[in-house]
Amino acid sequence: MLSWTRFLDRFQRYILLRNRPLTVKMFFYSALIVVFPLLLVGAISYQRSSEVLEQEAGQYSWQIIEQVKTHVEYYVQDFEIDTLRIINHPDMNRFLKMRTTDEIRQSGIRTDIEQVLKNAAYSRSDISNITVVLHDEQVIDAIDFDSPYSARQLEQEYWYETIPEDSTPKLISRVIRWKDHPEQVISIVRRLISPNTLEPVGIMIMDVNFKRIQEIAEKVAIGRTGFLYMIDSQNHYVYHPDLQQVGKPANARNFETLKRTESGSMMEDEQGSHFLTFSLSHYLGWRLVTSIPYSELTSGTGYIGRTIFGTLAVTLVAAYVLGIGFAASLLRPIRRLHRFMKKVEVGDFSGKLEVRSKDELGLLTHGFNKMVEKLEELLEEIYFTRLRETEALLRQKETELKALQSQMNPHFLYNSLETLRGMALDQDMDDMAGMTASLAKLLRYHLKNDSPIVTLREELRFCELYLRIQKYRFDDKLEYELSVPEWAMDQEIAKFSLQPIVENSMIHGIEPGIGLMRIHITASRDTEHSFHVSVQDTGVGMSEEQLHSIHQDLKGKDVLAGGAHIGIANVHRRIAYLYGTVYGLLLQSKRGEGTMVHIRLPYKEKGEPAIEEGGGEWRIESC
Repeated sequence: MLSWTRFLDRFQRYILLRNRPLTVKMFFYSALIVVFPLLLVGAISYQRSSEVLEQEAGQYSWQIIEQVKTHVEYYVQDFEIDTLRIINHPDMNRFLKMRTTDEIRQSGIRTDIEQVLKNAAYSRSDISNITVVLHDEQVIDAIDFDSPYSARQLEQEYWYETIPEDSTPKLISRVIRWKDHPEQVISIVRRLISPNTLEPVGIMIMDVNFKRIQEIAEKVAIGRTGFLYMIDSQNHYVYHPDLQQVGKPANARNFETLKRTESGSMMEDEQGSHFLTFSLSHYLGWRLVTSIPYSELTSGTGYIGRTIFGTLAVTLVAAYVLGIGFAASLLRPIRRLHRFMKKVEVGDFSGKLEVRSKDELGLLTHGFNKMVEKLEELLEEIYFTRLRETEALLRQKETELKALQSQMNPHFLYNSLETLRGMALDQDMDDMAGMTASLAKLLRYHLKNDSPIVTLREELRFCELYLRIQKYRFDDKLEYELSVPEWAMDQEIAKFSLQPIVENSMIHGIEPGIGLMRIHITASRDTEHSFHVSVQDTGVGMSEEQLHSIHQDLKGKDVLAGGAHIGIANVHRRIAYLYGTVYGLLLQSKRGEGTMVHIRLPYKEKGEPAIEEGGGEWRIESC
């Protein structure tokens, strides 16, 4: 027991530094708890960042290669299709059936074949030449002068023996030595098969310049100095930023490594001067390779490493320097602040804590004093705030009372209309009584329902009341018909949608004095999920400019600003707000023939078929 107690005492004295100053303890434990873990984290972060940067560079380069590969494959495929068009041309087919040179010369078909080749070559700016070479050493070109290569020279090229016998296209890269300049091209080579003997009788070569491929490759940005190149299945450069390399053999050691896998990344040589990313195109038989200097690839890693360790060193030095003084000056102000907080906890807001420094503790002390002052002010403000809330509540009640009084006025008007109707009936004034009853029902429709949505049945009744009143006004100048199928009667519609449209028809249709005006309201299915309510009139109609102006108002008119067409713009905006922007109004009109307004609304199933065969129809006609 004594030995255990002695062990604990020594542990606290020498390991926990029980009797040492706080600055010594901070120095020791910061080294033990902070410095070594930070150094370890920095080393691991540096190592991982190197690996991640290399992986990201490989992934980025691979994505670029795949994009370029796709573009080039589509590009070359177009030319292969062009070669098929030439081979299948009737003149070419007739030419391949000829057996001897004399037969070809006597037929005069050579001129026709030259024209076929020229037409194909001139159709695209990136086709340098198209050549047909027969086994009897005849050469036909798409150019106006003789080919720089004879048939015998072409047969001695390294790629000639690798051309498939079944007319499958072969892609090669080579340099054409024109009289005035050399030109690097990609050649698409096919065997020409005689339709009679089904034996090879020659080859066709389409030479494509590097204009388009160079444009694609130049748009690829791989670091600051990286580049992309392509090699064929025999390790010859198909494309290289230095066009002088096209057609020459590439690095053989790299090619042996590239052949082992279809895609991946590798170092170019043992010194690791360049980082290569590659991918095989099965369609082209080419390998697309990106090359970026390894020093450029790792420059970011070096910067990260320098940043990590530089920041770590500066931070530790600053922490040690400031920590020594911080330990000496920290405890006393904190304890003093703690004692003053205890006084505030029990509700004593008197007095202030003396601010002895301008550091964080001094700012904290100053802020605490301000907080105490603010708490005292808030206690006073709470009392006045409650008084103001009570006053505001009383004003709200007064406002509500005035609103209730204002609602009395429509009810008073409704009762007055009923009284007028009774008086009209007593005096045998049936028309006046009917019109007064319709006005009363319209007013009741406004008052009874605050919902923005009603059934089409309710809206039609309201609209029919409005038309009945207008009929009293215009008499034989107005006729109307409401013929709506029964399936549509319980569908939803925005409240007060039909009346503004009907009113607009009469304002612009009857008043100009065109005679009899007919209004017809119908409903029909549009799609599985929508239907139309249509309002058609026989008024004066509108010009195309007026119709376009109204459609513009439907899209963007401020309905609160007033002006023309505000009614139908309001209806369109409310329907779009309730059901979505695919619903709303659509106008059709022609000058002198009338106007039709379609209201597109969502169709909702009610548990029965949307349109029943032989179903009823809700019909009202004016007398």
